[in-house]
Amino acid sequence: MSDKQSPLSRPVFGRISRIAERLDMRAFVIGGYVRDWYLRRPSTDIDIVVTGSGIEIAEALAAELRTKVSVFKTFGTAMLRADGMEIEFVGARRESYSRDSRKPHVEAGTLEDDQRRRDFTINALAWSLNEEDFGELVDPFGGMDDLDDCIIRTPCDPDITFSDDPLRMMRAVRFASQLGFDIEEQTFDAIARNRERIRIVSGERIAAELNKIVASPAPSIGFRLLELTGLLELIFPELHALKGVERRGAHAHKDNFDHTLKVLDNVARRSDDLWLRWAAVMHDIAKPLTKAYDPHVGWTFHSHEVLGSKMVPALFRRLKLPMNEHMKFVQKMVFLHLRPIILSEDMVTDSAVRRLLFEAGDDVDKLMTLCEADITSGIDTKVKRYMANFELVRRKMKDLEERDRIRNFQPPVTGQTIMQTYDIGPCAIIGEIKERIKNAILDGEIPNRYEEASAMMERLAAEYGLRRRDQAGA
Repeated sequence: MSDKQSPLSRPVFGRISRIAERLDMRAFVIGGYVRDWYLRRPSTDIDIVVTGSGIEIAEALAAELRTKVSVFKTFGTAMLRADGMEIEFVGARRESYSRDSRKPHVEAGTLEDDQRRRDFTINALAWSLNEEDFGELVDPFGGMDDLDDCIIRTPCDPDITFSDDPLRMMRAVRFASQLGFDIEEQTFDAIARNRERIRIVSGERIAAELNKIVASPAPSIGFRLLELTGLLELIFPELHALKGVERRGAHAHKDNFDHTLKVLDNVARRSDDLWLRWAAVMHDIAKPLTKAYDPHVGWTFHSHEVLGSKMVPALFRRLKLPMNEHMKFVQKMVFLHLRPIILSEDMVTDSAVRRLLFEAGDDVDKLMTLCEADITSGIDTKVKRYMANFELVRRKMKDLEERDRIRNFQPPVTGQTIMQTYDIGPCAIIGEIKERIKNAILDGEIPNRYEEASAMMERLAAEYGLRRRDQAGA
């Protein structure tokens, strides 16, 4: 690789080469950085495997660069930053596993031993950093052919690969989803055979792979592979339960698993927001639990958005997703996802749009993205009608937002104002007055201004028999 534009033209590679030569070791760039160069994908991580002590070379490099190095002696690895990249060093090793653990028994090995222990052939590619063959590709398992053929395949027996480290089954699906590759037939069959082994993998590691699948260009690829291999039923049974069509007489509902994946891909084409994509995954999650048959109208899923939103926290907890504002966002999106669709079917009233703006707040644009993605009908006229109506809803929202400032609004009269005006402590009446003022604003009965809200407070207080503090002794 003499070309200055080569992936090894970074000065740090020359430094590593000279240090390895001086210490009489051999060093190689391996894994994702090599793979991504051939795939023309950006990469910020470099893995260096050394036939010897990776820590020793890392410390020597850090001394030259006058930078910090993090050493993990337990794992025999070291990490530092250089040339804007994170570089990890490890000694070449061979691994063996016990049945009940993903933690391998490790011993020193050759470069080929290290390549053989890699999960897939495309991740076992290596470039030499040694003086006599600098830049030469080392590819003993046909990784370049698999890159050319867009194939995910293990370097050795896939049953051993997946039984040893079952997380690799998730990684196979994730790489297929990220890269648009196919999983080679024997590798695919081995995932299906070893799927039960996924139970020894921590929820956190599975969640990390699921997030990468959800964030991939066409996430449906990953979820379909999870379903076909039998992994989905084990790690996310609620999504698996959406699969299938039930028919009674002339009535059949759509396959809600297929529909969900179409919605997910639609959102992915419009947004990189990971949590909006998770909202697409979960938006119909309660349909199996709310499904009912009415001989007059066919299949119904009444209130699936309400039950689905209640399911979100438990799903996040079990899937080891974050129990924070991201969970609350997904919960809100699931709860509200039908609202714009209902608006688009009916006459769009100011009151209904105000309520949507109030409940969705700053997330209203993301909600509209989800709702537009939720229109997956194969009937073009139906899709066009919905999209035109959604555009009407958007215009109405913009007009009302500019006029009424409803998004994220708080009623101009606060509970503190009511208590001070009428010299009363906290009680149910205060909440009732605030709620009635809020509803009056949302319904357009009074403007969103203090003067009108205060006047309404006076009228409601009289209804409840409250007397102003300044009139109490009169």
